[in-house]
Amino acid sequence: MSSIETALAALNLKLPKAAAPVADYVPVVESGGMAFVSGQLPFLNGEVMRGRLGEDTDIAMGQQAAQACGLMIVAQLKAALGDLDRIERIVRLGVFVSSDPRFTDQPQVADGASSLMVALFGDKGRHARAAVGVPVLPRGAMVEVDAVVQVRPA
Repeated sequence: MSSIETALAALNLKLPKAAAPVADYVPVVESGGMAFVSGQLPFLNGEVMRGRLGEDTDIAMGQQAAQACGLMIVAQLKAALGDLDRIERIVRLGVFVSSDPRFTDQPQVADGASSLMVALFGDKGRHARAAVGVPVLPRGAMVEVDAVVQVRPA
């Protein structure tokens, strides 16, 4: 069991099954010591978590969705890399939040994913980030998160 999987168990979290792509792309591309993780949607009990922040969804639910995206990022990395201990650092997260135009708390929503990365990877989980409000996301999702991760060779 990797140190990341030990941290997940300590947090009482489980990795979901890595989601299959919904279009013509791959979930993870590894190149030049980096892994680029495509945008991941939040799932709860097998269903996409839908809604718009500031309209029909609150910050706490948005943070839960962002955390679910973070878990899916880790699941995609495990599927692609095989060994989560190959992860050297979480370099950057891009967090897209489906938001009402008056909603301005995207950074607080994004903390759901950011806090998860720090909890799992410690200082290696501290990352650069963008938190952007958008009018709509694929499948009506409330949050989508992508990642750039530094990895060591296999």
